Amino acid sequence: MTWLPDEFVHPVHVPVPDTALHLRPIREADTPLDYPAVMGSRERLWEIFGPAWAWPSETMTYEEDRADLLRHEEEIAAHQSFNYALLDEGETAILGCVYIDPPERAGSDGEVSWWVVDDLVGSEAEAAVDALVPQWIAADWPFHQPRYLGRDIAWQDWLSLPRVS
Repeated sequence: MTWLPDEFVHPVHVPVPDTALHLRPIREADTPLDYPAVMGSRERLWEIFGPAWAWPSETMTYEEDRADLLRHEEEIAAHQSFNYALLDEGETAILGCVYIDPPERAGSDGEVSWWVVDDLVGSEAEAAVDALVPQWIAADWPFHQPRYLGRDIAWQDWLSLPRVS
């Protein structure tokens, strides 16, 4: 049994209410936008994701980011996991990402995490994304027990849970 129903169709464009931003599945072609977003916020992202994912490394190259985005694009196509880019209206900048993954740890049927670039921390746009993600997951995704990493459970607590076998 896969983690999503066979008939599930993932959303391809999700407006962020009260902003000019939207989410869409990330693609390899987004590397020129993703790399500066990630590396420009790398220290804070490492504090969030480093202990769990060892990402983003201090020495991550453009080519390594491109390979990561290609992997994400392929995983999305195969419905294995999902990475949504947070983009401005003209898609000239990536301003964050939302990750929707099968559970790695016991107790949920989907694991969701997200971030915004340093420039948006504490902004109305960040608050809009923070409000949107759980509502969007509840409305459009087939989860009964999603877990919001770093939100409803601390990363360290999540890491201490038993792995899904």
